[in-house]
Amino acid sequence: MTTKSKYPGVKRLPSGRIEYRGTTFAGFNKPRKSTRPEKKGMVLAKEGDTVRVIHFGQKGYGHNYSDTARKSFKSRHGKNIKKGKLSAAYWADKVLWAGKGGSKKSPPKTQSHKKYGRKA
Repeated sequence: MTTKSKYPGVKRLPSGRIEYRGTTFAGFNKPRKSTRPEKKGMVLAKEGDTVRVIHFGQKGYGHNYSDTARKSFKSRHGKNIKKGKLSAAYWADKVLWAGKGGSKKSPPKTQSHKKYGRKA
């Protein structure tokens, strides 16, 4: 039995998970792997009474692989990160670029730059 939500299109499943437009989420503001082949992650974002699916992170691009790259991302997308939970930049910053730099995943060869810790 599913319970109706006050948000249109949102169903609460007996397991406690949420179904929205045929896709199941662990809950509001809980990132998961994207269903779009060109994106890394997606989230059912909720801010106030607004609910929206946000896809973030370009597949094939590295993330958080050096301190310089992390700082560069945050300076490039700072305005969009400040927009809050309904922006892709906010979720990319929180999920992909959070914490100390130095992810084990290195940038792809097509994205190699000396300033990002890889030699050309």
